[in-house]
Amino acid sequence: MNRPLIINFKNYADAAAGKTLELALAAQDVARKMNLEIVLAPPQPSLAMVCRAVDIPVLCQHVDDSQEGSTTGFFVPEIAKLYGAAGSLINHSEHRIDIAIIERLVKRLRKLEMISVVCAQTPDEVARIADFEPDFIAIEPPELIGSGRAVSKENPAIITDSINAAGGKAKVICGAGITDKGDIARAMELGSLGILVASGVVKAKSWPDKISELAAGMS
Repeated sequence: MNRPLIINFKNYADAAAGKTLELALAAQDVARKMNLEIVLAPPQPSLAMVCRAVDIPVLCQHVDDSQEGSTTGFFVPEIAKLYGAAGSLINHSEHRIDIAIIERLVKRLRKLEMISVVCAQTPDEVARIADFEPDFIAIEPPELIGSGRAVSKENPAIITDSINAAGGKAKVICGAGITDKGDIARAMELGSLGILVASGVVKAKSWPDKISELAAGMS
């Protein structure tokens, strides 16, 4: 992954069950037509189905730092990889974990040659996470998530400050409140190397149209 547009399905009913595959295929179609790197983070129960159905990268929404083998109710990276996952989101604002666990998961995913996308809420947190050298750090101010008010316009300094805080140890992408191509274009101008979006796509009336619109902002 270089400059990804990551679509997080979250646990919205709008994109659950059969709708999950519909959204995944719509994203793949746009990725092919626009020659763009679109990445999916579907609901955990649909991971294997989506991985089989598409040839674009699929991430887990979360993985647990539990052992492979005789553990129940945890989703571990080794099993995720067997199902076809390319990597995972870590420490999303809606699923925060301890900094020590973040470090262990980043190392574990690296060993498995899987992609780590670690979410952070502030530039200070970006700086701490950057020391672990994940593949990507996604800066997402929690107060803007799902708000329809884009981080690139409401708080542009947090993007540039986060890029500086990362110090080149990880690629910085951004999310929170992204709803249109202008939000994305502004984020890219500020130096973001990708976008993490959820409700801006999932809640759209037409998934192909909305994904195409957002993708246009990546260029």
